[in-house]
Amino acid sequence: MAARIITLSNQKGGVGKTTTAINLATALAACGNRVLVVDFDPQGNTTTGFGIDKRNLSASSYSLVMGETDLAQSTISTSVPGLWLVPSTIHLSGAEVELVPVMARENRLKDALLPAHDVYDYVFIDSPPSLGLLTINALVSSTDVMIPLQCEFFAMEGLSQLFKTIDLVKRNLNPQLELMGVLLTMFDKRNNLAQQVVNDVREHLGDKVFDTIIPRNVRLSEAPSHGAPGLIYDVKSPGSQAYIRLAAELMQRLTVPVSPETAASPTPAQAA
Repeated sequence: MAARIITLSNQKGGVGKTTTAINLATALAACGNRVLVVDFDPQGNTTTGFGIDKRNLSASSYSLVMGETDLAQSTISTSVPGLWLVPSTIHLSGAEVELVPVMARENRLKDALLPAHDVYDYVFIDSPPSLGLLTINALVSSTDVMIPLQCEFFAMEGLSQLFKTIDLVKRNLNPQLELMGVLLTMFDKRNNLAQQVVNDVREHLGDKVFDTIIPRNVRLSEAPSHGAPGLIYDVKSPGSQAYIRLAAELMQRLTVPVSPETAASPTPAQAA
């Protein structure tokens, strides 16, 4: 069965995109899935969140998309069993300019990720907070897109432009792309406005909104400074428990069967 490749996208920063990439991937790996996370943001926060020292990397998502290394060479293991990472460095910021004159530049990441389909169950791409060429590459590579949306004022602002971009990519570059859903994040039950945002988003987007809501949680915020996913740092915290529920909801939405072939197929390291 081919991997589901899911881009986490929102041109607004600070919405919980990286936190979701790290913790949802960890929860799915804990369920026995083989998961790859591609840090496709030049800030490299996902890489740091897994405790990876960016100064000692011989390959990254930059070398991958520029064709200097292949997927196996660009992938490293993490402390989470069943979870691998293509790390990112600040060099990726140069790819936006360097890819401009390249033929089929929108397909660079898609072509680089082709081997992943036979090795992983899920691939998550943490895209940058913009709608530039890196994000287009991520969307062209993907089967699905998930949009983290913070439960705050102006939450819906900019969402229509993102939907237009997804629709353009679907019509012109990737007919298989589907909107998996909108994930409400940073919910503060003490804030009446947060509940109003939840109600408004559900009213406008209906069943495209995940049932699971990610709360504001200090333990989730602390985890990256310890170089570990929230689920490893404190699995009992409300934030970690929410990502466990989200993983279950995602698998239910995708109705992915667990087959004997999946259990017996090679690990990414063996395949490489």
